[in-house]
Amino acid sequence: MQILEFDCIESTQIFLNEGIRKGELKPPIMVVAKRQSGGIGSRGNLWENVKEGLYFSFALPMETLPQDLPLESTSIYMGFIFKEVLQEEGSRVWLKWPNDLYIGKQKVGGVLCARLRDVMICGIGLNLEVTNQGFCGLDIKISKEKILESFIRRLENDKKKSSWKQIFSKYSLEFTNNFNHTFHYNGKLISLCNASLCEDGAILIEGEKIYSLR
Repeated sequence: MQILEFDCIESTQIFLNEGIRKGELKPPIMVVAKRQSGGIGSRGNLWENVKEGLYFSFALPMETLPQDLPLESTSIYMGFIFKEVLQEEGSRVWLKWPNDLYIGKQKVGGVLCARLRDVMICGIGLNLEVTNQGFCGLDIKISKEKILESFIRRLENDKKKSSWKQIFSKYSLEFTNNFNHTFHYNGKLISLCNASLCEDGAILIEGEKIYSLR
């Protein structure tokens, strides 16, 4: 995988999206930034300013994704793999539906995925150190280089092992972590206390099926 590194850009997700759209960049490719001046999170929110963070986006050809992966749940798939990489190093991080990384009751990062023609673009932001009381930093000491190295290794070498079925079976066992939390949907804050997880990664709330990819 080609890796482009920057000291500071507006957003790794925007840079990668525009580069692929114009034909200037081709997958598989990853863009990493030490800082972002306008990092984009879910619902178009600006990524929170933190003292130290890891910001990167990567693009993969659709054909390299697991054949059984529901594309609407790509953020769950990629987020869970990233979470496992951190857990293997001793972190207590968990994946909140649909695309947030949490430690305990506080957000530590997030995952954002979008399809662009025959390419899947995924962005991940992770707080390493924070000054904002509403968020938290990673609970282990580990270099950005080691995180990325381990994550890329998983993406490139474990494709056959990491099918959606296998990822989902593990994620479903942890889904109860969501029950005390909420998520935004159609401009409203919705409780996950009565949510049921479907096999394609969607949730069922009061008879309505909701997917993670908006």
